[in-house]
Amino acid sequence: MRAARPGTSRAGLTLRVVKEGAGLAALSAEWADLYARSSAATPFQSYGWLSSWWRVYGSPGRLRLFLAYRDGRLVAAAPLRLEHRLGCRVLTPVGGGQSDFTDIVVDDAEGDAGLRDLRAGLLAQPGWDVIDLPEARPGAAIRRLAETWDGRAWTLPASTCLQLPGRPIEQVLDGLNSRRARKVRAALRKLDAMDVSVAAVEPDRVRASTAELLRLHAMQWESRAINTQHTQPSFMEHLAGAARTLVAEKHAALWEYRVDGRLLACDFTVIGKDFVGGYLYGAHPELRARADLVTMLLRTNLAMTHRLGRPVLSLLRGDEPHKAKWEGEALVNQRVLLGRGSRSAAYAAMAGVRRAGGELLKRRCPRLAERVAAWR
Repeated sequence: MRAARPGTSRAGLTLRVVKEGAGLAALSAEWADLYARSSAATPFQSYGWLSSWWRVYGSPGRLRLFLAYRDGRLVAAAPLRLEHRLGCRVLTPVGGGQSDFTDIVVDDAEGDAGLRDLRAGLLAQPGWDVIDLPEARPGAAIRRLAETWDGRAWTLPASTCLQLPGRPIEQVLDGLNSRRARKVRAALRKLDAMDVSVAAVEPDRVRASTAELLRLHAMQWESRAINTQHTQPSFMEHLAGAARTLVAEKHAALWEYRVDGRLLACDFTVIGKDFVGGYLYGAHPELRARADLVTMLLRTNLAMTHRLGRPVLSLLRGDEPHKAKWEGEALVNQRVLLGRGSRSAAYAAMAGVRRAGGELLKRRCPRLAERVAAWR
């Protein structure tokens, strides 16, 4: 593997660093094998998601993919890229802001000893001051690594993710207050009367369906604060490439909703090992005016979650009102900062100041905060 070079060895673990995309492209089979052995890994750490993201958004020479081998077998990987922020050399996750969960990937069999070996290997690598993973979910491997870190480690609250029990929607309604449950049942009856048809998209049609999803998504958010990334051709390239692989590997599903034969909505959903997660949907304004879209999507995704035996359906990042009214359990991601040296402490302090400022803006000027978040 020409792009990789030997690194640090300790107790049988060898750390290698891949700095070019060609090295990432050669890892498909090894990465899939490691992913299967890591219970904490999510679809946002799958090879299909990361390789598609790097192909579209990656900058030459910025990749820092740390690979840990024990007895010749890949047992841990940290998919990172090098950025310069606030005078620091910062390692941020491949996948960037398009990933709802950011993490490293570690073989379950490695346990705490493997994390300690990985920690030693990372600390021995030159060329960085801070590792910054902004969205580590509960149980993430990076959170476990932070607990054993020899250098400076900080955590800050990040996004809130609401989740519902992985049961059919009729059973989920039993846990809602009676007024809300009545409204949802009425919405379900209306959907049934409209005769909405739902079909899963096969891998060979994913690209065309993704284009329709993003077209409908832009229509749905017209004249409102849309996430501007979702309107860019680069996002289309990434999502279509990643979705095709993830759907083929059953790490995701793409749904199309039709009324009277017309395609009026599409929904892309990731399938993790312990959750199903609603990532992005698009709906025609006509359907939005006639039906409760969230109820429509949740019925399909809750049924899939139950069928696959996953314990929860995650609504992923954000606790917006249309999610909160489902009274789901709230889990808070963490921003994990791992540092060394004095510059890392200054970086972490600034991260804390910026977060406090953002929270103040949300409380005092919520609409402005929403527009700023969409612009970012």
